[in-house]
Amino acid sequence: MGTARRLADLDHRRRRWAVLRAVLAVAATWALLGAVYYLVPARNYLEEGAGARVVVGGALFAGVLVWQIRRILRAPLPQLRAIEALGAIIALFLLPFATTYLALSHTSPASFNQHLDHTRALYFTISIFSTVGFGDIVPRTDTARILVSAQMLLDLILLGAVVKLLVTAARTGLGRAHPGPPW
Repeated sequence: MGTARRLADLDHRRRRWAVLRAVLAVAATWALLGAVYYLVPARNYLEEGAGARVVVGGALFAGVLVWQIRRILRAPLPQLRAIEALGAIIALFLLPFATTYLALSHTSPASFNQHLDHTRALYFTISIFSTVGFGDIVPRTDTARILVSAQMLLDLILLGAVVKLLVTAARTGLGRAHPGPPW
């Protein structure tokens, strides 16, 4: 496990390699989850077992979040581990929404102003998350509007509470070696 260290405590070469490893870890996570997302067939996920999928998805998200926080607390470089965790958490948060929008578009084509394929559903999800909302894809039914509204509210929770949890975990992890302010 070793003693937690600040990224700034590393020499230039070690810092560069540590950051590169973190970037590659986030990219690998997104690539893996993205591949799984694109392999999911665009079929009707909303009719049978939708409630169970929401509960299981929420439990999976919470479990991964707790696991990531524990990893941050034990990491030799908690700041970078927190960034890696955030990358994984964001992907794990966004892809179920994209899958839901994709399924809704196939189940009820009138739900959006255009048919969504995997790429359009992911693009739509990310534009909602980033609060850009270009308006090129628009929910047209109440079901679609409720789902989009739920994502917007949960986006705020993710950006506020979850980021705060990860930052606190990184600070706590750094506190093992540095009793002063970690940032």
